[in-house]
Amino acid sequence: MQDSGAGAQTAAQAGRQLQEQATAAPPAASEAAPAVTETVVGKFGVFETLTNELVEMARSLIQLLPNIVIAIVVLAIVGVLAKNLSALAGRAAERAGRRRSLADLARTLTKVIVWVFGILLVMTIVFPSMTLGSIIAALGVGTLAIGFAFQDIFENFLAGILLMVREKMRVGDYIICQGVEGEVTHISLRETYLRRPSNETTVVPNSFLFKNPMEILTDADIRRHEIIVGVSYDTDADMAQSLIQKTVEGCEKVLDDQPVDVFAREFGASSIDYTVRWWSGSKIADMHRSRDEVIRRIKRALDDAGVEIPFPYQTLTFKEPLSIRRDRNSGEEADAA
Repeated sequence: MQDSGAGAQTAAQAGRQLQEQATAAPPAASEAAPAVTETVVGKFGVFETLTNELVEMARSLIQLLPNIVIAIVVLAIVGVLAKNLSALAGRAAERAGRRRSLADLARTLTKVIVWVFGILLVMTIVFPSMTLGSIIAALGVGTLAIGFAFQDIFENFLAGILLMVREKMRVGDYIICQGVEGEVTHISLRETYLRRPSNETTVVPNSFLFKNPMEILTDADIRRHEIIVGVSYDTDADMAQSLIQKTVEGCEKVLDDQPVDVFAREFGASSIDYTVRWWSGSKIADMHRSRDEVIRRIKRALDDAGVEIPFPYQTLTFKEPLSIRRDRNSGEEADAA
């Protein structure tokens, strides 16, 4: 009887344990379901936020449409004003007798100024919250940064303006600057174009021409040219000087109203040298033509007068007499000949 009672108690305990396990399982499942629900809701919340942002942006864009239309109209008006005002400024500069480069500068600066004010006006129209003061302050900081980044470009820009404003170095002048030479064909805001006598074009930064010494050969209509002429030491110096001067004065390409100068220059290695100076046109072609005529006339006059233009030679002086030995073979060959 006791054994049967103990068995019944053990069976009752096992039943209670199974019942507790069965009743404990549903709460675990009920706790997992809300976690999944929260994850799904969170994802839908992110999409909902993005959708709301897009809707707000579209709504703001629709509200700005009238301002954008007005800004486009203002830009069109600014473009027309920039074109007409720049053309008017260029014509005014040309009528004032200014150079072509200054007229181009007036057109460019007028166009730039009109566009800058037009863009500032458009920004205040599209973004009403922005004021002119805040835009100018932002442009000041940005201009400082851009200035450091593009220092060379702005340096050439300012040098181009100064080159256009000053009176010297006009289009058509022939200049020489630090080994760079040519005829000025165009001056822009950043660079200058030079045409060399051999027809090549050299593009030179404006800052290079502005900071370095420049020689303008055609600044005046006439300029002085010179060459060096040498005659032998046995020639009468006064006669040679007078002959050269009369010859140069008779040249057609030499100006009659300007003096011709002939000066004894130095005792050369093989000749007495004279500096010959005359005046002619300032252009490169005038220099070549006049020099060609002067050299040919002087050569003809000296030849007709029997004056020698010596080749370079050296005189060797020995302290003791030298004996001259003739080669036997060369003597036999001379006798056979």
